[in-house]
Amino acid sequence: MDTSFNGKTSERLVQTSESTDINSLVDRAICGNFEAFDQIMVHYRERMYGVIYNMTLNHSDAADLTQETFVKAFRSISKFRKKSSFFTWLYRIGVNLTLTFLKRKRKRKLFSFEHFLGNSGGNDGNAEFTSKEVTSDKFTLLNELHEKLNEALSKLSDKHRTIVVLYEIDGLSHKEISQIMKCTEGTVRSRLHYAKLQLQSTLSDYVR
Repeated sequence: MDTSFNGKTSERLVQTSESTDINSLVDRAICGNFEAFDQIMVHYRERMYGVIYNMTLNHSDAADLTQETFVKAFRSISKFRKKSSFFTWLYRIGVNLTLTFLKRKRKRKLFSFEHFLGNSGGNDGNAEFTSKEVTSDKFTLLNELHEKLNEALSKLSDKHRTIVVLYEIDGLSHKEISQIMKCTEGTVRSRLHYAKLQLQSTLSDYVR
């Protein structure tokens, strides 16, 4: 049986270096330019929202946390020293705020299953499964698999689940995740491996 993880990663969102335009906006924002920061927020808002939603699975919580992320980023941007990309710095703020939020709520939020079917946008991920061509048997199997996947994900810690989100859904590299989570690349690989083993174990009857 092929035990490789079948989640399809989203299209690469992070480039090796950020554009000159973004870097220029960041420089202006550091100097207190409100308009520049507004443009930065427009540029990253959808991407940041997607990550936070995949961690919380709640649109209202994701919207609030995304807003909180940019508020905190604006208040802290003068401290940005460019030791990492601005993208990584911003992600770290959003991820840390969300992890704190999840701990505070003491709830385990689960991913939408369509993300594991190859769509990170959340709009069309289950389109092929909702067409008239899909049989009731396939719907039954999909629902059963969905329940099993949620069961496995619910057993993961917030940090393990966050790494799965960043790697499998948002397409970040081990290095980028290590910078965001403030841990070594080895720790990222270890946590990702552990999370995949748990998912694969639960889904062993479905993964061929």
